[in-house]
Amino acid sequence: MKVLVSACIMGTNCKYNGKNNKNLAVINFLKDKEVISICPEVLAGMKIPRPCAEIVNGIVVDENGNDVDSEYNKAVSMALSKIQNEDIDLVILQSRSPTCGVNQIYDGSFTGKLISGMGFFAKALKQRGYNVIDVEEV
Repeated sequence: MKVLVSACIMGTNCKYNGKNNKNLAVINFLKDKEVISICPEVLAGMKIPRPCAEIVNGIVVDENGNDVDSEYNKAVSMALSKIQNEDIDLVILQSRSPTCGVNQIYDGSFTGKLISGMGFFAKALKQRGYNVIDVEEV
């Protein structure tokens, strides 16, 4: 079984704040599987750390009010290109991210409020027929 997983879940310090979302339950689940670890933001050359970003009216904006939508769209395109020839059985993505959020994302107010929704990469993968789950579903 081949599994695509958000790099931050595997312990890579690639989050906007320079930290990770290491998840031992996922790491243990993946022990006997072929793993492709990916961070679309890193692929696109985004800085670590970088300002927090949320989706506001369908556009990614950082906490300083800057429109960073094109960078996030570039990140998704680069990630999709990287995996285009892979036969991926399952995708496990990090919760709440404007890129990888599967079930919920932040509402764009930068107050920590969650809403139903998907990040750009999660949505693109789902639209292409991938089996995508949230890290909290493992």
